[in-house]
Amino acid sequence: MEDNIHAQRKNEHYFIAEKLYQADAHNGLDQVQLHPDNLPELALADVDLRTTLVGQPVNVPFFINAITGGSQQTTKINQQLATVAAQTGIPMAVGSESIALKLGTTAGFEVIRQANPDGFVLGNLGAGHNLHNARKAVRLINADALEIHLNVAQELTMPEGDRSFKWSANLREIITHLEQPVLVKEVGTGMSTTTLEKLRRLGVKYVDLSGAGGTNFVAIENERRHHQDFGFLHEISLSTAQSLLLAQDFSHDFEFTASGGIRSALEIAKCLVLGASNVGISGQFLHILIKHGPDALVTYIETLKDELRNIMVLLGCQRVSDLHQVAYTLSPELWSFKQQHQNNN
Repeated sequence: MEDNIHAQRKNEHYFIAEKLYQADAHNGLDQVQLHPDNLPELALADVDLRTTLVGQPVNVPFFINAITGGSQQTTKINQQLATVAAQTGIPMAVGSESIALKLGTTAGFEVIRQANPDGFVLGNLGAGHNLHNARKAVRLINADALEIHLNVAQELTMPEGDRSFKWSANLREIITHLEQPVLVKEVGTGMSTTTLEKLRRLGVKYVDLSGAGGTNFVAIENERRHHQDFGFLHEISLSTAQSLLLAQDFSHDFEFTASGGIRSALEIAKCLVLGASNVGISGQFLHILIKHGPDALVTYIETLKDELRNIMVLLGCQRVSDLHQVAYTLSPELWSFKQQHQNNN
């Protein structure tokens, strides 16, 4: 019975996420204008897309971020995503493995390594788990790294969600003792400087800012409520662009992943210009997979690579790290947000 309840919730998340998908994200990146270099002294063949993810070298500055897992339907999705990751050579993060740990089963996650035995794979758990569970999650999929997600707004909206969020001790233990690197991530609310300062003190080195503008888990969980009365929580969030601007104060403390409604190579480039080392994409990849199948997703990913190379030439950047030096202009609204933050600190 409990197995069926958990699987049903995973299926609901998957179907509602696709139902709420929007072709145009509202992540604030449209308010960032990049400045071209009209004399780049660079050939397209010179462009190098290599960067780092959780301190490890990767060949492309974007990856399949956490999406789903834990039911028969979502197992099929994960198998397809893992196959796509293997074919395109990009990393992949799985959805929360909590269901597998709670039920004492593999919950279908074993298909990840069956389809992608040599790829870079990140496991995933909520911040309420301890070191013992973190190690079990890593072993379950032979993960190269582990995502620990912070999802207070989602849990508060979820009818059966947690109501206690005393997570710091678990995080410190996992960060200190887990043998694999740990990426601490939000799930669509963005991260404030208050949060980043707390993570810095805990010893966190790798952060996924996961700003508002993409998959909205407050909206997803609100769909599952009888009265749908918790949408107000989404108002307390920061967009992807806002989160990246706030994170610039911590550029020497963390390696940043940007995520939250990324739809194009231009948005990937903007995230990298604003300070991210890599970019996670979930909803867009899931949408293409559902609507058009794995082959179309492979084509889309390869197109993103090609488009990003072209953008980097126009910006005069041979390497991903060069993008951090690109000039940009912010919209009046985003500029005001940045100035107000600086004036308050």
